Amino acid sequence: MKTALHTVSYAGVWPGQARLDLPQVIERAARLGYQGLMVMAKRPHLSVLDASPQVISRLRGLAEDHGIALACLAGYTNFTADAAHPDIPLAEMQIAYVTELARLGQALGAQILRVFTAYEDPALSLAQVRERCVSALRECARRAGDFGCVIAVQNHHDFACHYQTMHDLLLEIAEPNCRAAFDAWAPALQGDDLAAAARLMAPLTVWTTCADYVYRPRFRYEPALVNYQPQPAVVQAVPMGEGMVDYPAFLGALKASGYDGWVAYEMCSPLQGGGSLENLDRGAARFLEYVRPWL
Repeated sequence: MKTALHTVSYAGVWPGQARLDLPQVIERAARLGYQGLMVMAKRPHLSVLDASPQVISRLRGLAEDHGIALACLAGYTNFTADAAHPDIPLAEMQIAYVTELARLGQALGAQILRVFTAYEDPALSLAQVRERCVSALRECARRAGDFGCVIAVQNHHDFACHYQTMHDLLLEIAEPNCRAAFDAWAPALQGDDLAAAARLMAPLTVWTTCADYVYRPRFRYEPALVNYQPQPAVVQAVPMGEGMVDYPAFLGALKASGYDGWVAYEMCSPLQGGGSLENLDRGAARFLEYVRPWL
């Protein structure tokens, strides 16, 4: 396996998180010892609106100078967006966005495009959500294929976040370059057997992203009862190996099942210890130590 850092880790996307621009993240990833990057394909890192030929040339040259592969572009899609207004062709807009990412990927040498499925929407039945995802992802895969890129669907949004449904979805799409960006955190939170999930998904997986978490209980005080009302727990990001995600089972089963691709690290939600550059660097360095047995 090869190590990648998701640039969202230094993008300032959560309150208190330090923000670096993309050239700074390239330099930092190289200094920390990563082999590649998963590039956040929106501002403040790499937006299709800002990616001029000059910008692309400069980024590719900088990455080559530092020995960093621009391995994956992380796209942001939701194929049920604004379902209450079907007159707005948002699915077409998102397919056009993914097509532009494929064009950028070809120029940067990034052959993998991470995308999402959809959030469930009360305006749509589950069958309608499925049809929208299948149709849009199939077209994204075909258009990305024209640029030599693979679509990697991450198990993140509501639809197909369970590994068995994700497996069904990819088989239904039936495009050779539509694969999985399969992560451990979703099946861990869902209470599944991570080794079984990894074994099923390994033949379809081209990318995996890691982060570790712990549960932190929450309560709301009810004065009339002089007591606390339980609330859903917070899932708190912690350094790799200090949380509840069984990565030895997950990564071990992935590797044993033939996976030899990229394993990325992300800090995309508030991290224990805060968002200073020093704490982010500690988390990024800890990941490299933690995954060494599987590399």
